[in-house]
Amino acid sequence: MLTIVAPLYNESAVLDSFCQRLLPVLDQLQEQTRVLFVDDGSQDGSWQLVMRLAASDSRIGGLRLSRNFGKEAALTAGLDHVRQGAAIVIDTDLQDPPELIPQLVEQWAQGYDVVYATRRNRLGETWLKKTTALGFYRVMARLSDLAVPQNTGDFRLLSRRSLDALQQLRERQRYMKGLFSWIGFRQTAVQFDRDPRIGGRSKWNYWRLLKLAVEGITSFSTAPLQLATWVGLGSAALAFVYGSWVLGRALLFGDVVRGYPSLMVVILFLGGVQLLALGVIGEYLGRNYAETKQRPLYFVDASIGVPVPSAADPVMSATDTPSQS
Repeated sequence: MLTIVAPLYNESAVLDSFCQRLLPVLDQLQEQTRVLFVDDGSQDGSWQLVMRLAASDSRIGGLRLSRNFGKEAALTAGLDHVRQGAAIVIDTDLQDPPELIPQLVEQWAQGYDVVYATRRNRLGETWLKKTTALGFYRVMARLSDLAVPQNTGDFRLLSRRSLDALQQLRERQRYMKGLFSWIGFRQTAVQFDRDPRIGGRSKWNYWRLLKLAVEGITSFSTAPLQLATWVGLGSAALAFVYGSWVLGRALLFGDVVRGYPSLMVVILFLGGVQLLALGVIGEYLGRNYAETKQRPLYFVDASIGVPVPSAADPVMSATDTPSQS
């Protein structure tokens, strides 16, 4: 069994084209296949389109979340509902070509548990988007002990034991690319050229990408806290040296009221450093607060062609309460 998990949010403009390219690829595979769409609270009729597609092909199923929980939660919901076999994660915007799936399956057949698709070229993306993405991966590699593959998105194949491992990771602040790497097992890459979007608009603006970058760094590294500590120590040392110099000059040459500009610079510098350190501490404290509440990762509002898990299921009962429609 091979399940294609496709999270989506307001993607009605591309769903038909996605299925037209995906289903012929699945027809060529020897494995039994199905497609699981996860609608993350779309407002453009995407769910109605998923229902129509499911009615036309028995291999297609869907989950509709009760609201927009974010892509990481939607992806988690889809993977949680893969109860047999392996899964392939792919976006519906066709930037990740479905024609690459047989190569992922081939590597899986050779014994790899995680087969991720690495982008050789990122067609249709601006110079700024490529530069900031490269910068993030480099910062992540420096700050974290976790080796996250560069230029690699969510497009990948996950074996059964990889999925079982992921279902044990129920943290609320989720950076899925990091979790995919953190579980370990045998992993390999398949190179491809990423295509531009065929329709619709990307939901990932720079603000959301920045939030995701902060999520990834704070989820897998304490380096920002350590940096705040070292910056604080350095600032304290500079302030001590400067204070000693001011005191020595006053003792030797008298107390002359001068240096107001330099005094303001020092005060503003130390105040800025303190606020920066408090902000970093606040980011980690906020994540601890979210974890202690133990809220479910998502709720399922409706499902099509997806078995409803029993209440005794240790994963599903702790994460959602799906309903059948």
